[in-house]
Amino acid sequence: GGPAVLLESPEGGGGRREAGAEPPARRYRLRDGCWVFCALLVCFADGASDLWLAAHYYVRGQRWWFGLTLLFVLLPSLVVQMLSLRWFVYDFAASTKDSGGGTKDSGPRGCCRLCVWLLQGLIHLLQLGQVWRYLRTLYLGLQSRWQAEHRRRHFYWRMMFESADISMLRLLEAFLKSAPQLVLQLSIMVQQNSIEPLQGLSASASLVSLAWMIASYQKVLRDSREDKMPMSYKGAVVQILWHLFTIAARAIAFALFASVFQLYFGIFIVTHWCIMTFWIIQGETDFCMSKWEEIIYNMVVGIIYIFCWFNVKEGRSRYRMCIYYIITLSENAALTILWFLYYDRKATSDFNALILVCVVSSSFALGIFFMFIYYCLLHPNGPIFSHRSMGCIFRQEPPPVPGSPVEAVTSPPRSLPRTTGGERDGAPGERDSCVPIFQVRPCAPPAPAARAPRTEGPVIRIDLPRKKYPAWDAHFIDRRLRKTILALEYASPTTPRLQYRTPGAPQEVLEYETTV
Repeated sequence: GGPAVLLESPEGGGGRREAGAEPPARRYRLRDGCWVFCALLVCFADGASDLWLAAHYYVRGQRWWFGLTLLFVLLPSLVVQMLSLRWFVYDFAASTKDSGGGTKDSGPRGCCRLCVWLLQGLIHLLQLGQVWRYLRTLYLGLQSRWQAEHRRRHFYWRMMFESADISMLRLLEAFLKSAPQLVLQLSIMVQQNSIEPLQGLSASASLVSLAWMIASYQKVLRDSREDKMPMSYKGAVVQILWHLFTIAARAIAFALFASVFQLYFGIFIVTHWCIMTFWIIQGETDFCMSKWEEIIYNMVVGIIYIFCWFNVKEGRSRYRMCIYYIITLSENAALTILWFLYYDRKATSDFNALILVCVVSSSFALGIFFMFIYYCLLHPNGPIFSHRSMGCIFRQEPPPVPGSPVEAVTSPPRSLPRTTGGERDGAPGERDSCVPIFQVRPCAPPAPAARAPRTEGPVIRIDLPRKKYPAWDAHFIDRRLRKTILALEYASPTTPRLQYRTPGAPQEVLEYETTV
């Protein structure tokens, strides 16, 4: 009942390659390991600070704050640990079944499998599933650097799959745990009219965790897709700052309003979530493999939309993003103004109230500023400069991705005539004039005649249409495809290429896009 997967030889693959996914073309670097290690530290800081603060409330006899703080720690963590354990059970059961273990295990192999089951059960029972996955990602990444070429590719595939898992799990946990925890602690600070060190530490850790996971998710998603340019670490850091300040302004506005209007704040959150979820469903997203999983995913993204922008649809997102931030700015202003009109003058002075209003507005402005920095200077597709001069439009194009179909091509298009040498060189001084209106890409220097053509590896054909960005490819979210691709990749002497089904595309267009 699953998608059909076919491994073909180079001769049988033809010229079609709609999706040339070759993650092993990108080498694992030490900075990638440092990024994962920092993400692990952020995860530790977020959870430890919340538990420390909950114990502090309990010791001081503030049982109500203790219960809410502990609830926002344990409940989301249990949900995420159950999902992580479910993924492990499927992967481990499939791997042991494929290894030919049979129905009965005896001897050292059976003892080892039993120890793995007990260890993983204990890890997830102690709520350390994400920590184990981070450490496993580091191990697989380092192995992809140290192993021989063939095994290096295999470890890189596994590292990318593990990175996708931990990114999805941590993003879910961040908005189920860190986001409500941040609003709760800020509301307590406003009501008490004071900031305790542990409260500030917990709120700061939650805020950093939220901003970090959004940027990390986007980076891993781009790194996993060969049809997209990878995000640089400079861009990821600026994205963290962008979401850090916009979420901070949003959370402070929520806390101010909730400190005076508790009931209306709950109504506002539910209403906003319903509207955002309906908006996402209307966009017809294509993230999951089934309809019900897609609905649950849209509901989770609706929770994310309570706090920040999250792109879920292919195409130009600037209009949707502008609409979202206009709505967010209006809501932040309305919530802050209502609090300023009705806050308790005895508990909070007018000077402190004005400072809080300025913090909300300046934080939101800083977040928008870093958003413009990211899109104008650090976007993976590169900055776009458009101006009209002598009827020409100049557009800076990003460099080709290593391992992309552009570099893999060694033969000219079969459905188009070959360009002659005179047409390729052009007349003297012609290149100094206006850029042609239609130009596929700048002409590359001719390859030396003695250079041997690049040998193509086998093709793994997947009988599914490829999911559009910003969705994960099917072989990242469908664990059956993962298992099959890992087995075929390990058995193949060269790196396989992935090819998804492209229904309704003309043959000539496919050949042209593949060979040019």
